[in-house]
Amino acid sequence: MGNLHNYLVEEVEEDFVDGLIDRREAIKRFGLLGVGVVAATSILAACARDEVTAPQASPERTASSPAATALPTEAIEFDGPEGRTLLGAWAAADEPKGGILVIHENRGLTDHIRSVAGRYAGAGYGALAIDLLSEEGGTAEVGGDAEAMAALDAASDERFIADMKAGLSEIERRLPDVKLAATGFCFGGAMVWMLLDSGEPRLAAAAPFYGTVPDDPDFSGSEAAVLGIYAALDSRVNATRDAAEAALQEADLTHRIVTFEGADHAFFNDTGMRYNAEAATDAWEQVLDWFSRYVD
Repeated sequence: MGNLHNYLVEEVEEDFVDGLIDRREAIKRFGLLGVGVVAATSILAACARDEVTAPQASPERTASSPAATALPTEAIEFDGPEGRTLLGAWAAADEPKGGILVIHENRGLTDHIRSVAGRYAGAGYGALAIDLLSEEGGTAEVGGDAEAMAALDAASDERFIADMKAGLSEIERRLPDVKLAATGFCFGGAMVWMLLDSGEPRLAAAAPFYGTVPDDPDFSGSEAAVLGIYAALDSRVNATRDAAEAALQEADLTHRIVTFEGADHAFFNDTGMRYNAEAATDAWEQVLDWFSRYVD
């Protein structure tokens, strides 16, 4: 899991540089990720913070926010691989025209991610927000953000892939006559790329948001139409964008790569400090248009 581990370490560094966490919290998170105090101190010392502005209050949702049409979700349990029980939040659409697997950020299954599943239900898609910390008892049992990140870091790629495939199977069980898609954010975006790289054939479409791709990605086993969402200010993740596009071209998959100017990593999260309402609304409309073409 070297690629994802590095991604999570860089997430801590970026949150510190952007002023979202203080030095003490950064060192705690580094420690939980296996980075020693000396190494963590060196990383933080190298971070230039001259241009960092203080975080602003979390933005309030408005009537024009994508969250405004969200339907409620219910906590569910479903069958996972090797007899394990998986957890998630299910959002039922009145007349489902497709099924969407929603994959969370590195904080686990939060209320924000549940609301994203609800938004899809409001748009006419049955949606399952899977908890990839199910084996640990679920996100709520793990602890805070730092503990969730560390638990995800300790899990294997194989477990994530198996659990996501089980999530698709659960959607199929509930909605046997619809096409499937997957979307995810940050860590979850990386999970969507990993699912495509695994050769999962059931996806008709995918929309990874600012996620890094696996090393030497190979999407030849997929038939999904892929809409890749990136943020212009997110240089860390954007360093993998060309590799993602090259692999999509090599696999001859229908795809579009969209980069939102003036937006940063995690711009879609309307509970976070990097939320960008204009970019989030535009991205939501583009994803719904994409799914209407390839999932409905």
